[in-house]
Amino acid sequence: MKKWLIISLLCGILSPSMAQKNIIKNNDTQSMKTIRLIYPQWQGAKITVPELKDTPADASRGYYLGAQLLNYLAPNTDQETFTVPVSMEITDREITDGVTDRDALLKQTKVALEMLNAINPDKIVTLGGECSVSVVPFTYLANKYKNDVAMIWIDAHPDITLPGDIYSGYHAMAVTACMGYGEKQIISALPTKIDASKILFVGIRNWERDEIKVRQKQYGIKDIPGEEVAENSNAILNWLKSCGASKVVIHFDMDVLDPAEIVAAVGTDPNGMKIAQVIRVINDIANEKELVGLTVAEAMPRTAIRIKNMLEQLPLLK
Repeated sequence: MKKWLIISLLCGILSPSMAQKNIIKNNDTQSMKTIRLIYPQWQGAKITVPELKDTPADASRGYYLGAQLLNYLAPNTDQETFTVPVSMEITDREITDGVTDRDALLKQTKVALEMLNAINPDKIVTLGGECSVSVVPFTYLANKYKNDVAMIWIDAHPDITLPGDIYSGYHAMAVTACMGYGEKQIISALPTKIDASKILFVGIRNWERDEIKVRQKQYGIKDIPGEEVAENSNAILNWLKSCGASKVVIHFDMDVLDPAEIVAAVGTDPNGMKIAQVIRVINDIANEKELVGLTVAEAMPRTAIRIKNMLEQLPLLK
């Protein structure tokens, strides 16, 4: 981890003052309302990135750097910032009970939840990391507000995979985990579950496999294609008015964006949502209901990773 952080500083990815921002100030926690949670979890992903085909481990661990980059680029606020400690060790990436790297994910899930319980925030901005970084903050907030929370999942993929499916990456199980379905040890560590009637998919354009589409219909999760909100957010706002929750959490996976406009994530399925459309949708949601949780996830800084690898081969930097 130390080497990654040093290289990140050399690339201009991290602010020198970030270490100070990550210190938990016990005197401030009582008055804290909104926090920024840096959650650089990468173990939930089993991916390939064409630009990183010669260094496959860097592709998965790239989510770690992606979370730090999002924090560096995000506006400076008076929010206290906390970082979930995440292991950078690459092991054999074993599949346990249908989930790759289950033990590391379980440990980090428990640590993240312990942090939130100790801090007791009212609102959480989460910067990840792969998609599973929403599971702990969203279930924490749903529990805090007695399940009076709707969850809007803005993503190119539905993330309702289950252990035993052909793909064992936990980031594709994020929504099912929030619903209380999945690997037993991880699910039992979560504080509550979110009912399908309070979940909305927006912008999905790759259902991955036929059984996933069938599962979505069985669960009864409503989905709104990106085309339906291209001009306005009415379809989402109508759903919000009918869902019965007064508060909302939003997951923004950057692969929902159209790669013709920007390539910011691993997924590059064509015909995604435009940046301006996603910004408008999120702001319209926040104007309709009280926004208590916002996650931005799946940033994959391909160029920064390649610069890191280049620097590692230069004399005096080795």
